[in-house]
Amino acid sequence: MLGQDPDAAQEMLNSWTAELSARAQAAADLSERVAVLAASATSADGVVRVTVAASGALTDLRLDDRVQRMRGSELASIIMATVARAQAGLTDQVMVAVHDTVGTDSETGRAITDTFARRFPKPADEQPERWERDTRSGW
Repeated sequence: MLGQDPDAAQEMLNSWTAELSARAQAAADLSERVAVLAASATSADGVVRVTVAASGALTDLRLDDRVQRMRGSELASIIMATVARAQAGLTDQVMVAVHDTVGTDSETGRAITDTFARRFPKPADEQPERWERDTRSGW
């Protein structure tokens, strides 16, 4: 029993403390990586390009001059669909960050990936490789 061996008890406590410290550092690393994520997407016809931050907020919008010949409702629909694709790209990037830090099988990892998957689901017509990682994210 551990109570009878002070050295074994101290070793167990040290191991437990080191494990908790490593988990905390991995969670901090994940938080830092997620905070700087950004994803971009371009519409199928190339007239709209958007970039979103880790929060999903639109940070850049580029419109080709061809949009001048489009109806407002058509352009709005294209912009919204392109934003949704970029946001779905965040979910893919978060999955990579989780894998590299806390692990996809950890409770933290599952909670983070599930949250992003619910907030930013892949559009029904989305092809798996439609999103692009923004090079400003640093990894």
